[in-house]
Amino acid sequence: MRTGISLRADFDAEGLRRLARHSKLAAQARRLLALALIYDGGSRLDAARLGNVTRQIVRDWVMRFNTNGPYGLIDGKAPGPKSLLNDVQRAALAKAIERGPTPYLDGVVRWRLCDLAQWIWEEFCVSVSEQTLIREVRAMSYRKLAARLKHHAQGPQAIEDFKNVWLAPSASVLIDV
Repeated sequence: MRTGISLRADFDAEGLRRLARHSKLAAQARRLLALALIYDGGSRLDAARLGNVTRQIVRDWVMRFNTNGPYGLIDGKAPGPKSLLNDVQRAALAKAIERGPTPYLDGVVRWRLCDLAQWIWEEFCVSVSEQTLIREVRAMSYRKLAARLKHHAQGPQAIEDFKNVWLAPSASVLIDV
């Protein structure tokens, strides 16, 4: 039978219990207490029962603890899926956004997300959804801009007439009660 992976020598059971008391993270405190049991001479099975996990997970905790100390027992953020676009493709996308579409080549007069997704497919053969594309475009510090339409009656003369009505001195009417 193989021997288990030994714990770091620079910590002891009492030190881990003290760290667990001061930890604000329940998961880290639970892991520290399970490792403190191992320092006290308990088995990995006992530590697994204390932590309510399997022995394999206790082994993973020991590996993380040996590598990074108590901070290795803090839950990290999951990395998530790898980005669909690499740096070269992102740079080309930024250049295309800055340049704008060429109407006779691209068939559009302004970029929409669906048009950019089609452009990426034609250029790089990478299928990107509009939701993914908006995240990529926002990460490159671009924002969706939309032109505001003007009302048909909002001509220069209509604006001046409106201003004149409100700015003209009005006759005061006194009412006797």
